[in-house]
Amino acid sequence: MVRWGRSEHRREGAHGNTSRDAGSSGSPERGDPTGGVALRRRLAATGPGHPAQLLEELAATAPALGTGAIQRAVAGAIADQRGTGPALEDLWLDGTVTDVLVNGDGAVWVDRGNGLQRTGVVIQDVRGLARRLAAAAGKRLDDAAPIADGRLPDGTRLHAVLAPLAATGACISLRRHRVQAVDLAAWQAGGGTGRQGMAVLLALVDARANVLISGATGSGKTTLLAAMLGRAGTGERLVCIEEARELAPVHPHVVHLQARAANVQGAGEISLADLVRAALRMRPDRLVLGECRGAEVREVLMALNTGHDGGMATVHANAAADVPARLIALASLAGMDAQATAVQAVSAIDAVVHLTRQAGRRVVSQIAVLALDSGSLVAPLAMRRVGGDLEPDHAWERLARRLEGAHR
Repeated sequence: MVRWGRSEHRREGAHGNTSRDAGSSGSPERGDPTGGVALRRRLAATGPGHPAQLLEELAATAPALGTGAIQRAVAGAIADQRGTGPALEDLWLDGTVTDVLVNGDGAVWVDRGNGLQRTGVVIQDVRGLARRLAAAAGKRLDDAAPIADGRLPDGTRLHAVLAPLAATGACISLRRHRVQAVDLAAWQAGGGTGRQGMAVLLALVDARANVLISGATGSGKTTLLAAMLGRAGTGERLVCIEEARELAPVHPHVVHLQARAANVQGAGEISLADLVRAALRMRPDRLVLGECRGAEVREVLMALNTGHDGGMATVHANAAADVPARLIALASLAGMDAQATAVQAVSAIDAVVHLTRQAGRRVVSQIAVLALDSGSLVAPLAMRRVGGDLEPDHAWERLARRLEGAHR
């Protein structure tokens, strides 16, 4: 069992002896007499340098330290700047970990792509860790502001909630920011779709169809979106709008716009809807919304209905059939009624590509089209996953017609 105190990294030996790793808190004279503490303080003030540069600096000021001690000191300094500290750094250095969750009792759970697993790590001061992470993300977290959403310097998503809102104690959720250059060929090679599914994905991009990618959290929506955008023509200008930058399409002309939250005085907010309106004045060949999650859906639907073809976005949904209700709910936040949303959505969106996780893989499980049924918005399936590929379903002809008549 591994336990950490407020700012210490302790490991219990086989006989219950407790040792303190290099870089743990303690007096500079005893714990780090030759420069590690000074390096951490410099990092806190100026931000981290390149690891190799830090190694050289510490080696120059502390020649008596061995290579291993220097590396541990630098790793600890970088961990302090990141906000995770030594408590979570070992987990974060595990490249297979995508999510780290800390509960009020100090238990730490991780997701390595196969569901949540409890680790042997216990955080003794979760509240303190949450506040350090929030500070690293530039967010306020205290009794007056007990919820924090933000990004750590390396792009990791942070969500933290303090007691008493979290009944059993402060809770922390971290989601790794992965900038992965994945193309559609790699998606197919990884089992994300088969030959027929791949042909349709390529056709959607080449026909400049407006595509909505749906799925649950962690289903691969952002990854597939980036892969599809990488297929866009090199002469096209892609304007990507996100709350925080995640999309990394392999393309020579990408503009990234990021929303800004209000400050502690409640001023200065720049919403996704504001950015959609701004993007329309930036001569986009493809308008891309990282995630539809609020009133900005109205701006997107209006844009896609006024000649801005080839647009793409993602939305949270458990199945393609749930997308209509999700769009209606989001549009209602902007004052649109269900009927207006239905008409706009059918006209604006050519296809819904739905993703799920199966046996640890992120796969395209459904492709649907949006349609009106007795005035209600529905999403009949055009293709569904059978075995390792997509097979036509009852709305296939409707999708084929849309591709043939799409915005070429």
